[in-house]
Amino acid sequence: MGQVLSSSGKPKALPHDKAVFELKRQRDNLRKYQAQLSRIVDRETAIARKCLAAGDKRRALLALRKKKYQEQLLEKSDKQLCNLEEMAASIEYAALEAQILTGLEQGNAALAELNKETSLDRVDKIMEETAEAMEYQREIEEMLGTKLSEEDEAAVLAELAAIETEQALDLEHAMPAVPVTPLPEAVATTEPEQPQVEATTAAAQKPAKVAAGRQKNEAMPA
Repeated sequence: MGQVLSSSGKPKALPHDKAVFELKRQRDNLRKYQAQLSRIVDRETAIARKCLAAGDKRRALLALRKKKYQEQLLEKSDKQLCNLEEMAASIEYAALEAQILTGLEQGNAALAELNKETSLDRVDKIMEETAEAMEYQREIEEMLGTKLSEEDEAAVLAELAAIETEQALDLEHAMPAVPVTPLPEAVATTEPEQPQVEATTAAAQKPAKVAAGRQKNEAMPA
């Protein structure tokens, strides 16, 4: 945390990093010392029990006094351990706050540079140029759309009609020519049937003629 690169390219510890490292090292040593005191307390308690069982009250009392002293040292070491941990945490948090402040300073500097590039005068100039460009575009649209004179409007319509006529002629020339060859006459199919109809009519009229002849012969005198 808070390391920087040295001239050789290796991480270089800052003073507060060294202080935190030293505090944590002392904390670890103190914990080892507490473990040793706890073992002494347990041992003196066992000695006192053994001496009482053997009837040696004097040695049992001496062992309990040693135990009490070790317990007092253990209690003091707890306070020292708490102080070491609090100090290390305070330094780490202060280093974090320093980094935050550095980041804020850099951010403010960058924001100030950006504000210089986007000054109010520059913004006003850009907005004014934009408004002028929009007004110029609007004038062009009005001139091309609704502000034409009657003569200009007539000229536009005449040009449109000429274009339409030209396109119609191009379309007419592009279409294929209509064929002018006359179609062949239709062949009659009913003429061959007429002899059959006439033969049928003659066959029907023959008996009538025979009967009329007979009547004429009978009417003649003998």
